Amino acid sequence: MKLEALEKTVVDALEDIKARDIEIIDTAKLTPLFDRVIVASADSNRQTRALARHVQEKVKAAGGEVISVEGEDTGEWVLVDLADIVVHIMQPAIRSYYNLEELWAATPSGTRKIPDKA
Repeated sequence: MKLEALEKTVVDALEDIKARDIEIIDTAKLTPLFDRVIVASADSNRQTRALARHVQEKVKAAGGEVISVEGEDTGEWVLVDLADIVVHIMQPAIRSYYNLEELWAATPSGTRKIPDKA
């Protein structure tokens, strides 16, 4: 699956279940392991797990591959590894504490914020 199609599939899946503050970080020049990090917020453990499951289902339906999933037990922070894209779905307090956007963004132009849909 091409990177652009995979990215769109992930963002659409996150928006389907009302993820907030979706950000896409281009990490291609920072690590050879993956090309994008997508970070999104969820309001509860239930929503975090639902978002992760929905991303997995949509990616598989589109012909993509899910490498692994971590954190579904607690639901505070779920990581979905899609090889070229790593998706982090986090509750706001966890997201604020770890601040992955600052960690991965080499430059402000390397980060794209997806506007929340009302």
